[in-house]
Formats: sequence, structure tokens, C-alpha cells
Amino acid sequence: MKRRNVIAIALTLAMALMADRAIAAATQSAPAQVQPASIEPEFSPTLPPIGYVAFCARGEDECQYQGKVEKLQLTGEKWDQIVQVNTYVNNTIRPATDMEVYGVVEYWAYPVDAGDCEDFALLKKRYLAGLGINPDELLMTVLLDEKGEGHAVLTVTTDQGDLVLDNRRNEILRWDHTGYKFLKRQSQQDPKKWVSLQKNTTQVLVGSKAN
Repeated sequence: MKRRNVIAIALTLAMALMADRAIAAATQSAPAQVQPASIEPEFSPTLPPIGYVAFCARGEDECQYQGKVEKLQLTGEKWDQIVQVNTYVNNTIRPATDMEVYGVVEYWAYPVDAGDCEDFALLKKRYLAGLGINPDELLMTVLLDEKGEGHAVLTVTTDQGDLVLDNRRNEILRWDHTGYKFLKRQSQQDPKKWVSLQKNTTQVLVGSKAN
């Protein structure tokens, strides 16, 4: 059985055990189908996060897909999957710093039971890809939060705008409703390359805090 199918089955079984929470989360309304907003412009290629470079150097599947420029058609089924995965991962993984889990300042990985912001995002991407959503539409993204601190989320590029899956909340928000300053994210053409969302983007440490 293909690894992706195994992931999808495992996720389905896990969701069945927490059906009350998943169903409640799925009652969140999908974004209105008017004036979709995408994160733009993408200014230029930029350096990927140091932790992501090491992550890909380990040969992780997340770095292997073939990039294409497209947006997810946000059907009711896809919306429910996105909300359920975001809720499931947020409720299952315990927030913890890389230093607490791995003994280093920054280490990107799929979490087992604990991890920090980028670990949450990586796991959500793996689960959504396992459920059939094209990885090209699931982009790791680095930003500054309301306090000006580094943070990582998963951005889903859809025909109704770019949506943010955040370990700090179960609610799915469109990027321009988060209050965050978006710095850079994966290129849709090549998962190992990143593009700047600001004119001047520097390296930002995102693993120093659990959330």
C-alpha cells in the first residue's frame, strides 16, 4: 500500500476517535466566495529557513514533489478536510520548543507528540497531501506575529484566497485577516526554493518558542 494511502487511513481512524471535536470544528463557515485575496506580490527568490534546508537534506518526502502553479478549488469537502486536519493536529500535538524536544535551537521535523510552529505546519501538510490535496497548494510560510516575533504557518492557496493554518488557533483565517506580516514562503514551482513576500527579507528564527 502506498505511503500516502496509509497516512490517509491513519488520519481517518484518528479523526473517528475525536469526531465530536472534528464535527464541531467543521461548522466554521468557509470564506465568502467574493473578492478572494492571495498573498502578493512575490518579490524575488530568497534564502529558505536554515531548519528547512536541513530538513530537506535528510531526504524528507515533503521536499520531493513537482511544483506547479495552481490554486485549490475549495469545495465543501476540501474545506471540511482542511478544518478537520487543522483542528486535529492542534489538539493532538503539544507545543514545545526544538530545544525541549531535540536539544537544538532549530530543527524542522514531523512531530510525534510535541513540536513547535513549523512542526505543526509540516504535519498538516503531510496529512492534507495524504487526503489528496496537491502539495503544490500547501506552502510552508514564515512571518512575523503581532509581537514582531518569528512564526511559521501552513498557507493553502485556494480560489477563494490564501488560507492560514495556524497552531495558535483552530479557526481558519484568510491571510489578510490574521494581523501577521508575511515574510516568505515556499515557491510553488520548486518546494526547495523560497520566495520573498517583502522587498527585503532576512533569515528569521522560528523555532525559539513553542508557538
